[in-house]
Amino acid sequence: MTTHNIGIIMNGVTGRMGTNQHLLRSIKAIIEQGGVKISADEVIMPDPILVGRNESKLQSLCKQSGIAKYTTDLDSVMSDPQYQIYFDAQVTGRRAAAVKKAILAGKHIYCEKPTGTTTEEALELYELATAAGLKNGVVQDKLWLPGMLKLKRLMENGFFGKILSVRGEFGYWVFEGHSIPAQRPSWNYRKEDDGGIIVDMLCHWRYVLDNLFGKVKAVSCLGATHIPERIDENGKPYKATADDACYATFELEGDVIAQFNSSWTVRVRRDDLLTLQVDGTHGSAVAGLRDCYTQHYGNTPKPVWNPDIPQPIPFFEGWAKVPEQEIFDNAFKAQWELFLKHIVKDTPFPWDLKAGARGVQLAEKGIESWEKRQWVNIEEL
Repeated sequence: MTTHNIGIIMNGVTGRMGTNQHLLRSIKAIIEQGGVKISADEVIMPDPILVGRNESKLQSLCKQSGIAKYTTDLDSVMSDPQYQIYFDAQVTGRRAAAVKKAILAGKHIYCEKPTGTTTEEALELYELATAAGLKNGVVQDKLWLPGMLKLKRLMENGFFGKILSVRGEFGYWVFEGHSIPAQRPSWNYRKEDDGGIIVDMLCHWRYVLDNLFGKVKAVSCLGATHIPERIDENGKPYKATADDACYATFELEGDVIAQFNSSWTVRVRRDDLLTLQVDGTHGSAVAGLRDCYTQHYGNTPKPVWNPDIPQPIPFFEGWAKVPEQEIFDNAFKAQWELFLKHIVKDTPFPWDLKAGARGVQLAEKGIESWEKRQWVNIEEL
């Protein structure tokens, strides 16, 4: 058996997403399954070291995960040739400087999004990495969610006919903290700390739209800060300076219109925290994180507007659940495995730092649209 041991510097994994999705459910899970299998006699085995600023948190995480190595000295592992990949899941404001340092050290780059605080900064990371001949990737996890993969299979089989529109509903109620503690960190609601739902979620919607439905050509966006005051982790009130809701419309190639509502101030009465409805000439589908429901042209009811009687059509009953035809792994783990294969075997990996820069670009254009109260075109980077 040939084993490719790949050292990974994992910086910023003491946060909720870094701990749960990237460390425990991705890298640790890959190690426990015996690595990433390339063939019957060849595997890739991750060899991670955890990096952070808080030693006690790192020690606790090592104990929880079974990963033995950690350090608070990032420079020491940057200079160690044992580690070929630098992974960054820090807060956005710290990401670019650390990634640049890793590029100078000759590390391949894999990181969370947003990849920068501006489009220029994010694009510079891509240019620096490619100029140095380093492989690079950005987390675009929603592409591997079971619900999104089921939508993709329907599209591959021509289920929709011509796609007309996409409507996304994302969000849930994040408690303010006055009585019930908030379930998101306070920096999310401070613009000065790179918070805001536009910056957070439009990066996601860019890669979902670009990869599944067509390149984004223009955006019209309205943001809002519906909750003006929240309570931080220390029990102190603070002013919410960042947007907590975003209402955006996108024009895509192929005359497809997409609308996404993203909100941390909405109560859920839908199938999941994220639902995507795709309407086409031949049929429609509604996908959540895991499940997907379809309605074909031949099964479409014919409503007649009459508000004076109870609705006679049970609309929810006219949809069929897409059966489980595949085995779906954790979305973050699936992309990690593809990136590791890209590093070792040079298999294709199109979700690079330039794709990350496109996400930052859409967020910036969304904010520009909100400020100008007008449609804004999206130029090619």
